[in-house]
Amino acid sequence: MNDRMQDIIRQIKRLQEELTLEIQKKEREFYYEIKKKRVLFEEKVRKLHRSSAMSLWRYIRGASLRNVLTAPVIFSCIIPALILDGFLSFYQLVCFPAYGIPKVRRGDYIIIDHHYLSYLNIIEKLNCVYCSYFNGLIAYVQEIGSRTEQYWCPIKHARKLKVMHSRYREFLDYGDCEGYQKELGELRRKFDDIR
Repeated sequence: MNDRMQDIIRQIKRLQEELTLEIQKKEREFYYEIKKKRVLFEEKVRKLHRSSAMSLWRYIRGASLRNVLTAPVIFSCIIPALILDGFLSFYQLVCFPAYGIPKVRRGDYIIIDHHYLSYLNIIEKLNCVYCSYFNGLIAYVQEIGSRTEQYWCPIKHARKLKVMHSRYREFLDYGDCEGYQKELGELRRKFDDIR
């Protein structure tokens, strides 16, 4: 990888860290803190949130027919999601130690915390839990896939990708057969940044 690409990667990491700090500033702005994975709001904020919540009856009465009719289809996706979650968790439990790949921590990707928001009614909380689980699962699956790809086939694509996973920047250039032969063994062990 050339120096320019390394510089860009460093800039991206720095910007990601800055973004994380900006997001964390919201804790102070919205009067909450995180203690042992629990989100705690100040009492005055909890009261405001509870008073802002839409009643269940009003929420149901205001729901569009389209949303009511498609909800079962949306929620039916939970079945394959749970199966995928189980299979991939088992896969990495068995295979990653065999390959020397660090395991992906589910809790770093599947984060369920919207149920702490008192301004959501029970249906809104359920919807948020579903979306948080599903999107977290996709990120978890992508990270397992990216570490697997780094071990078995760490080669960039010739065509432009819409989204690059976390390991992609380390991959070998497309068409670099000499680099592949020389660097594959090292790349298979290059997980120092996540250990």
